[in-house]
Amino acid sequence: MRRYANRFINEHNLISGRVLSAIVVLPLSLTIAACSQPNSAATDSAPATEPTIATHTEQPTAEMTPISAPSDTSSTILKKISATVYKDANCGCCKEWVSYAEDNGLSATAHDVEDLSLFKERYSVPQQMRSCHTTVTTDGFVFEGHVPAKYMAQFLENTPAQAIGLAVPSMPVGSPGMEYEGKFMPYKVMQLNKDGTTEVYADIESPQQQL
Repeated sequence: MRRYANRFINEHNLISGRVLSAIVVLPLSLTIAACSQPNSAATDSAPATEPTIATHTEQPTAEMTPISAPSDTSSTILKKISATVYKDANCGCCKEWVSYAEDNGLSATAHDVEDLSLFKERYSVPQQMRSCHTTVTTDGFVFEGHVPAKYMAQFLENTPAQAIGLAVPSMPVGSPGMEYEGKFMPYKVMQLNKDGTTEVYADIESPQQQL
C-alpha cells in the first residue's frame, strides 16, 4: 500500500485542492486503492493530471454484493443517450465508471483534459458538488462523478423543470467505478439546479439501491 501512497503523492500534488478543495478527504489508503484499479476497456487521449481524490468521512462497512451489473431499466433508457466524459488520463476510477456506463447502454466518448475545473465551470457544477469526471449528454444534461446508471435513467426519463443534472460529490467507496474489496459507504445523489442551488435527489444507503 505504501507504493500506492507514493504514486498518489507524486502524481497529484500539483493540483491538490484545485478541483475538490471543499471536500473532506477519505483515509488515504482506502481511497487510493479504490481509484487506482486499472481498466483497459476505456479509450484515452491526451495525458493530464488527476484531481484530488476525496469522499465522505464515515467508516465503510463490508458489502459483497456486486453493483456494476447493468439494470434492465437503465440499459434500455441509456441506449438512447450519447455523452462526452471529461476526465483525467491517469484516473483509474474514471475509466471504471465509463466502462460501467457503457455496460448500461450509454454511448460514451471519453476526453482526457488537463484542467477539469474549466469544464466543471463551463457546465455550472458547483464547487462542493465536484468529483473526478464530468459527463455531458448531447442534450446538455450534466452528470458529475460516479452517478449510478439507474438514477441517470430516472432523471432523463422525467427531468425536473429546474434541473440541469445530477452529481455524486467526492468519490464514495462502493459507488459505480469505486468498488473496492466489497466495501460500501453511504452517499447522496444530488440534483443540480439552473439557479445554482442543489438538493438531494436520492439517498444511497446500500449497494442494492444502485441497481
